[in-house]
Amino acid sequence: MTRLRLSIVLCTYNGDVYLQPQLDSLLAQTRRPDEIVIGDDGSTDASVGMLQAFAARARDAGIEVQLLCHRENLGYVDNFSAGLRAAQGDVLFLCDQDDVWRADKLALMAERFEQDPSLLLLHGDARLVDAGGHSLSCSLFEALQMTAQEREAIHGGHAFDVVLRRSFVTGATAALRRDLVATALPVAPGWIHDEWLAAVAAAVGRVDSMDLPLIDYRQHGANQIGMRKRTLAMKWRDLLLPRGRLLADEAERLRRLEDFFVQAGFHGARDRAEQVRDKRTHFERRVAIGRLPRRRRWSPVLREARGGFYRRYGTGIRSVLRDLLRHD
Repeated sequence: MTRLRLSIVLCTYNGDVYLQPQLDSLLAQTRRPDEIVIGDDGSTDASVGMLQAFAARARDAGIEVQLLCHRENLGYVDNFSAGLRAAQGDVLFLCDQDDVWRADKLALMAERFEQDPSLLLLHGDARLVDAGGHSLSCSLFEALQMTAQEREAIHGGHAFDVVLRRSFVTGATAALRRDLVATALPVAPGWIHDEWLAAVAAAVGRVDSMDLPLIDYRQHGANQIGMRKRTLAMKWRDLLLPRGRLLADEAERLRRLEDFFVQAGFHGARDRAEQVRDKRTHFERRVAIGRLPRRRRWSPVLREARGGFYRRYGTGIRSVLRDLLRHD
């Protein structure tokens, strides 16, 4: 079994409050990374000094370090993209500045890649913690409401079917083969890097998940993207919210993914484009439904339901209720 080179791609921006515990957890890994690529996005706090000290410690431990300090703020998507392009390892691990990795994260995930050459992207669960690092008694997969059927589909090699329904990969828990970078980048406008990488990876290769917490995923006010378990009251209010703009924006994002597959040269790309087009046109029809008076929505909603579109590309009955009840 070939031992793969491992690179961590860490992105930072004014993260000095929570950064040190994450840095310490990277050096505490039972299997050390071969390389750490750090992209700082123009921090004005103490982050850069902390990163320079960390880079020295890592190099003393025999780890190669690239410290990329951007003079202008790129934004987190382009910052991660730059780090991924710079990384030289066989498997690249995405890393946020404010989490804490469990000590065997690299070892567990690297073993999966070394055992399965077809595996292109792997992600896992996380323990949700508050700003102080205390458990919120909820896992990431619970907050995402990942069903047993979705997990079974992912494990069974049908991750693209799940991708078409909704985003399920959180970059902070993800690792990918470097081959994916050349295929997937640049990230299309309107997409977040982790969901774009997951969509492309699921289309061209195998995506799988690990059903155990790999990190402490910190929830705090400065999170770029956070996760909290939704209450019943939150779900009910959600049914009534305007959706037209969101659905239209999602349809445009899907058009960009569709265009990517149309232009891609890999086997089956055209079929993937057709699948994405099917979802895009469903969302466009949902936009039109929201413009109708409620009493006139029943017929088109039932037509979409009978066609299986709400089940394939949404949350089933909840999506049906949203289209019947929402205020656009």
